[in-house]
Amino acid sequence: MTRIAVFAYSDTGHACLDHLFSKGENVVLVATHRDAGDEAAWFPSVAALARAHGIEPVFMENPLDPQAIARVGAARPDLLFSFYYRRILPDEMLALPRLGAWNMHGSLLPKFRGRAPVNWAVLKGETRTGATLHAMTGRADRGPILDQEAVAIGPDDAAIDVQRRVTEAAVRVLGRRLEELKAGRARPVPQDESRASRFGRRRPEDGRIDWTRPAKEVHDLVRAVTHPYPGAFTDIFGPRTFVWKTRVPGLAAHDTFPGQVRAEDGRLYVACGDDRYVELLRLQAEGAGEEDAARFLAERGR
Repeated sequence: MTRIAVFAYSDTGHACLDHLFSKGENVVLVATHRDAGDEAAWFPSVAALARAHGIEPVFMENPLDPQAIARVGAARPDLLFSFYYRRILPDEMLALPRLGAWNMHGSLLPKFRGRAPVNWAVLKGETRTGATLHAMTGRADRGPILDQEAVAIGPDDAAIDVQRRVTEAAVRVLGRRLEELKAGRARPVPQDESRASRFGRRRPEDGRIDWTRPAKEVHDLVRAVTHPYPGAFTDIFGPRTFVWKTRVPGLAAHDTFPGQVRAEDGRLYVACGDDRYVELLRLQAEGAGEEDAARFLAERGR
């Protein structure tokens, strides 16, 4: 049987590894990251899944370490997969499997290379993204593409909703390409560099709302970083206030300035830089509980 090494983390990593187990594949090594408490609440543990199938996971935080490379070599993999593993694998490791090393990326490459591709796609107002299976090279997300599948992004979808669709697409892509990979028949196609885009890692501080931006951009930021991500926030209400849900009501905001608040019949609007309002639906003052706009306003006498 084809010996498969898997580097995996997050929801997509768990789902793709589970697919391999469900098909009875010969997984000989599972490398992952230690479960983080703030993330485990929204995606299942790759480490626990491996143990459930009799494999003790390897917590390989530094794949560049010669001992890590030797560990993979000792497993004698024919095929290597990376499913949302968060480290770049060295060339020495990628050269080990005779059938190649393959990565599942959460975008329609070559667009949105880099970290947090689904969050970036939502933030940039894309109407679709997807999952891409590509050959791994020494340059992240640059290898030739074997297969990809698109998923839709609705105008009010949160990033987590899109991420779930991407995970489902990733499993389908893996399922339809697995046999040809095992048979050594894969023929990936080079990426079109003229269409490439790359985005870096997002930090919690990147969630600060800039009310001088158009209303749609503010809305896109909120849905890109809402639960389970760190969230968008503002200080126009005094202390830092997180904004977890918004909508764009189509209301003009003439004779206003960016960040100007309008409260009306229990509804809360903020003017943006394009003279349009964003309606705030769910908010949370720092140190307090999350609440809807009507309650937030009532507690502040508005």
